[in-house]
Amino acid sequence: MAGKDSHSTSIVGRRLKELREDLGWSQEKIGVAIGIDESSSRARISRYELGVHEPPVPTARLIASAMEVPLAYMYCEDDRVTEVLASSQQTSGLTR
Repeated sequence: MAGKDSHSTSIVGRRLKELREDLGWSQEKIGVAIGIDESSSRARISRYELGVHEPPVPTARLIASAMEVPLAYMYCEDDRVTEVLASSQQTSGLTR
């Protein structure tokens, strides 16, 4: 799955963008959900998605929690494993 974007973004950035888009969330919404000021949330999430900055682990944990996936999902390079991680979170009753 080595697309054009995979060379310019980190795995965390790629996972963040894919999941955010799957959920239909804006960059601003995820930023605000993890406690970033509304005025800068979109820019900050965009930098994470583009790989300009790597979110610190505590921030990645907040993002994962807000999007209801385990932290390991954010760092996993195998797409099949991320599917398992996401579905195990849902079946364990940890979703909203």
